[in-house]
Amino acid sequence: MDGNGPPLAMAGKPCSFHTSYPFVNHPGAPGPWFNQAGSLNTTKNITFPSRDPSHFGEDVKARVAEYFQSRGLSEKANAAMRLKTVILFGITFGAYGLMLTNQVPLWGMLGLAILMGMGIAGLGFSVAHDALHGAYSNTAWVNRLLGFTFDICGANGYMWKITHNVIHHTYTNIEGIDEDLSVSPILRLSPSAPLRPMHRFQHLYAFLAYSTSTLFWVFVKDYKYFLQRDLGPYKNKKHPRSEVAILLVTKVLYYTWSLVIPLLVLNVTWWQFAIGYLAMHLTAGLILGVVFQLAHVVEGTEFPAPDAAGTMESAWLIHEMRTTADFGRNNALLNWYVGGLNFQVEHHLFPRTCSVHYPAISPIVEQVARECGVPYHAAPTFRAAVRSHLMTLRRLGPQALAAA
Repeated sequence: MDGNGPPLAMAGKPCSFHTSYPFVNHPGAPGPWFNQAGSLNTTKNITFPSRDPSHFGEDVKARVAEYFQSRGLSEKANAAMRLKTVILFGITFGAYGLMLTNQVPLWGMLGLAILMGMGIAGLGFSVAHDALHGAYSNTAWVNRLLGFTFDICGANGYMWKITHNVIHHTYTNIEGIDEDLSVSPILRLSPSAPLRPMHRFQHLYAFLAYSTSTLFWVFVKDYKYFLQRDLGPYKNKKHPRSEVAILLVTKVLYYTWSLVIPLLVLNVTWWQFAIGYLAMHLTAGLILGVVFQLAHVVEGTEFPAPDAAGTMESAWLIHEMRTTADFGRNNALLNWYVGGLNFQVEHHLFPRTCSVHYPAISPIVEQVARECGVPYHAAPTFRAAVRSHLMTLRRLGPQALAAA
């Protein structure tokens, strides 16, 4: 499968399934990587073993490759995916244009703002995510162009490729390096994260915290990461000046279309606009935050840690199977809207395969996993996955505090 390998390889860094990945851990729980104060002990390498006794990696790649080859199918976007792209752009910016006509009553404008939030989340799931993984097209400039959907919507695609494509996809659910586990100090998302009294209530306020994620993203997160010296496996990371320029230009573009133009054009007060703007972001943030958490922070998924020498227990592909979960695989609407992100197992194994194909290859991956004795985590429905996530938050929060 072309390009469907360890994420660092996709980032242009030589690696194989047994490559050592240099990194500097972030402060977390005491252990071989941290001292009792939670301070970094040293710089080490994480190594994924090369040997996979189950031969799962070889078998699953061969079987999925055979699926595409026997049907003469491309792994990239098909006509259905391209149509979905047009629909999502139409929903998002059609709602925006309709609001700017000043022909819609206030309650209608609020509804359109919520619809925009849903559209922005959908564009992130279905268009930008695939494009930034190189999964949308075999043509690099097409992926580059569609990847700018992220930037247009206020997030930085370059930084996303570092924190998501490289760090998260390589070090999934490894505390202190997977940035998805450290979204906020008010949330404890892994057993080795610091335990604080506030976590007693995290299952009650987690979804509210998720809803603020895109607001934090477009106004704080990208700048923070660009200024941060150490980021995941990168120590004293230097960013190209061209990417800094793109960050600043696209942020101005986003602030212009989302803030300046509406404030100049709409016949509303500033506080009415603020309500609509918050509604858009809270909707997008809630959807994005919940869907991404349901893939890794649920019952059954694991949070492996390296030993004192920095060696992981499992080969990289097995590590991904232990730490990742699918959900709601038979929900056609969910499959369409979230861009296959409810098929996270398949996405982590084949990140450069377009998400439109994940429902078809999911039974293949599950069958090979069963034959090889490898875990395959999947919640039957979206509701079951949400319930599982809440149970996990309770286990990591109030139950952990009660046992401390």
